[in-house]
Amino acid sequence: MEVLKAIIIGIVEGVTEWLPISSTGHMILVDEFLQLSASAAFKEMFLVVIQLGAIMSVVVLYWNRLFPFSKRKSRLSKIETMQLWYKIIVACIPAGIIGLLYDDLIDAKFYNYQTVAITLILYGVLFIVVENWNKSRIPTTKDLGQLSYLTALLIGIFQVLSLIPGTSRSGATILGGIILGTSRTVAAEFTFFLAIPIMFGASLLKLLKFGFAFTGEEFTILLAGMVVAFVVSILAIKFLIGYIKKHDFKVFGWYRIVLGIIVLAYFYLQVIL
Repeated sequence: MEVLKAIIIGIVEGVTEWLPISSTGHMILVDEFLQLSASAAFKEMFLVVIQLGAIMSVVVLYWNRLFPFSKRKSRLSKIETMQLWYKIIVACIPAGIIGLLYDDLIDAKFYNYQTVAITLILYGVLFIVVENWNKSRIPTTKDLGQLSYLTALLIGIFQVLSLIPGTSRSGATILGGIILGTSRTVAAEFTFFLAIPIMFGASLLKLLKFGFAFTGEEFTILLAGMVVAFVVSILAIKFLIGYIKKHDFKVFGWYRIVLGIIVLAYFYLQVIL
């Protein structure tokens, strides 16, 4: 039964990690109905480390673009790939510093349904407002190779917002990219690539805090969640890239608003009943 729960959580993680709809908001709801029979420390670690499966989907899908030492690449192509990695590193610095300094404080103060519901609604509204404002604009950055280091850093600053639960890491960085003049495709793909060091770092931090003394059952639960998250993430990423070639992000904004209202209503009823 615990493995089945891990599989369901893996499906939710795989879908919501890449769509700008907040994996944390969905995880809180899922955990309310499918509570793992495990220690609080393991559950806290599990809900972060399961993202490693999602990360590997990006590595697999974009291996040729991300691996700079392929023999099939020309010297120029290798240089361009390394420059992309430099931009990824620059963009990860703000969230990396703030995350390391304030991880425990953020978990203690903001990991609650009220924060998640408010940020779901707030950024849902922002998606609609920004997309309406962006309707007649022509992107200045239509290819990742055109992305400047300054734009990468500014997108990284937007990523800091995602440290608050419910914001959505992909949502914050995609919004930031669009505001800064990138195309939706560039914003989405750069968001995928930013996830690699950020999620590896967050997962490593949680693993170090938890320790590596897993029971057999805990290891099985974690592995099942990661494998499912990997498979579902591949499908979610392919869907999103195909979707945004013809549509904007407003539908995700409306979805976030509805979900935020549901989260508020559900937990409010739990309190008064």
